[in-house]
Amino acid sequence: MKSLIVSSTRKGAGKTSISIGLARALGKKLGYVKPLGDRFLYRKKRLWDYDAALLANVLELNEEPETISIGFDHSKLRYMYDRTSIFGELDRILQTVGKDRDAALIECGRDLSYGASVCLDPLTISQETGQPVLIVAGGEEDSIADDLAFVKRFVGVDEATVAGVIINKVVHVDEFESVHLPEIEKLGIKVFGVIPHQEVLTTRSVGTVADKLFARVLAGEDGMQRTIKTVVVGAMSANAALSDSLITQPEKLVITSGDRSDMILAALDAGGTAAIVLTNNIVPPANVVSKAAQMGVPLLLVPGDTFAVAMQVDRIESLITPGDQEKIELVTSLVRDHVDLEAVAALI
Repeated sequence: MKSLIVSSTRKGAGKTSISIGLARALGKKLGYVKPLGDRFLYRKKRLWDYDAALLANVLELNEEPETISIGFDHSKLRYMYDRTSIFGELDRILQTVGKDRDAALIECGRDLSYGASVCLDPLTISQETGQPVLIVAGGEEDSIADDLAFVKRFVGVDEATVAGVIINKVVHVDEFESVHLPEIEKLGIKVFGVIPHQEVLTTRSVGTVADKLFARVLAGEDGMQRTIKTVVVGAMSANAALSDSLITQPEKLVITSGDRSDMILAALDAGGTAAIVLTNNIVPPANVVSKAAQMGVPLLLVPGDTFAVAMQVDRIESLITPGDQEKIELVTSLVRDHVDLEAVAALI
């Protein structure tokens, strides 16, 4: 069936967000496949890819998320499949998700080389299926130009079809279009659109943090969709924290040990707290938990120490969640306003 292979030049370029925007803006009924999962979620003894679960929800697919990925572990895939059989499995999944659909999106891994050892990189998939590759490029303006020049000059694309690129997360759009865009177009790369950076898309939700930390939610379950803009590590005294301007910031995540009732109460009283991560697996007194529940502030209990947990939180990506309708609508409008949808639609 007709498919569009969506890839990116590097991790964090925003190809999943662009996939959501395209799926909702193109006006086609699309299926979705993530052949090689690279954002694992393990829930209720089931393993699936986060992006697959998200797109299955957004596109209202009937398939369970774990059934639209071939696998997750490179070594296991190398043991189970050769090149012929792995594309036989990809074709089977495409036929399943493509039933009663106009076409399918095939989302690849974090960069152009990811999955090459098991033949699931975007260029190999294009060679085998004959379907075009759409590259999403994001990052600093100079890096975007460097990535695309490298792809054009040095990446072998024998029998693969690179249809073009969507340039994402551009901070200075006017400058990029005047300085870098002409050079990219000289390379012979079709540019389908230039999408401006949106700060709101870099924020994380409380639910995402809870999932990544495998946290136990003690209170405030209704606040899991809240947005986090600032992270405060509560390792100081409560008095010192209250004199710090960060504690009064809105939409903040506070990380502190569960035995620091003074810090937890200070974070609650300061207002604007999106959630509190309680470290060292220590449950605070019942009155503290009760107050957080009354205020609707999630308390997330985790086993690690405060410093280690703070480092984990810092590494958590800003991902769209199925219930984050505001971000889903934003990426859809960005694609609709800044991408040549007719040209993309012609690919599938």
